Amino acid sequence: MKIHLLSVFVDDQAKALRFYTEILGFVKKHDVPVGEKDRWLTVVSPDEPGGTELLLEPAGHPAVKPYRDALVGDGIPLAQFAVDDVRAEYERLRGLGVHFVQEPLEMGPVTTAVFDDTCGNLIQIATKPE
Repeated sequence: MKIHLLSVFVDDQAKALRFYTEILGFVKKHDVPVGEKDRWLTVVSPDEPGGTELLLEPAGHPAVKPYRDALVGDGIPLAQFAVDDVRAEYERLRGLGVHFVQEPLEMGPVTTAVFDDTCGNLIQIATKPE
């Protein structure tokens, strides 16, 4: 068994696609209309095009807003992405206008930072585990 798909609820799929591809560097894998305005919209790492997909899922379900508001209010990231160098990625993303709610923080062998994805979520980046 392996992880195939992870959902991230987003307020605006077009905005999310721009952020996740143009800013974070993921690539679009699937973009299929679902209903009148929603899409089955996934992105993947350019390093692993056949790897785990991130579904940019519409946040329309009534449970999503209180769930995300509670996570953001408590400073809890919805997801974590691995990077080789948190400090370098922090500087790159800040240079692109990304707002960080936690600057790089060393926690033993791991360094993390947390940013706002502009779509209603906090996302953590962390050094890849050895």
